[in-house]
Amino acid sequence: MSFQHNSSSLNDLATRIRACRKCSDDPLGEALPHEPRPVLQVSASARLCISGQAPGTRVHKSGRPFTDPSGDRLRNWMGIDEDIFYDADRLAIVPMGFCFPGLDDKGGDLPPRKECRDIWHDALFAEMPRIELILVIGQYAQAYHLGAMRKKSLTETVGSWQDYFTAAVESGKPKVLPLPHPSWRNNAWLRKNPWFETDLLPVLRAEVARLISPMR
Repeated sequence: MSFQHNSSSLNDLATRIRACRKCSDDPLGEALPHEPRPVLQVSASARLCISGQAPGTRVHKSGRPFTDPSGDRLRNWMGIDEDIFYDADRLAIVPMGFCFPGLDDKGGDLPPRKECRDIWHDALFAEMPRIELILVIGQYAQAYHLGAMRKKSLTETVGSWQDYFTAAVESGKPKVLPLPHPSWRNNAWLRKNPWFETDLLPVLRAEVARLISPMR
């Protein structure tokens, strides 16, 4: 399959995703409590992908991924600015739920909609064969990308990041790097696990710098 054909096929798929109304018109369970607004960023040339949970209220309003304080922290972790972060040719962003799922009774975000994973994700990642590294944020993304290799807790999963790197190299699949969510809600976790900043972040930044550089 040629690169040009990949790009055309991927663009068609992304257009269909952005027009999707499955969770509103024919949902699995309760319908989405507002108008769908799928948010993603993809290209056939991207070598780096971020796979997170689902858009929050601010992203639902902006239509652009990670336009919130969590995005600022994530970009800091990666060592890049907004210009690179929103350059689809270099970086794909594929949340497990493309639409804001709504809020629970306590004001927190509901889990990502199951419809997205069931209908779109396998086909979407198949159309991005140049991806070399996937940053997986949160339990739903980690469950999809790590499968049975995911540990019982966030700390165990993120703490095993070197194992996932090795397994990816041996399998020939993209490397997978699990991350905690960059939300302020995880400030206590970050304080309790200083190895995340001292051991994992330097590797993350080096990998990001390599993958956003022009191909030689």
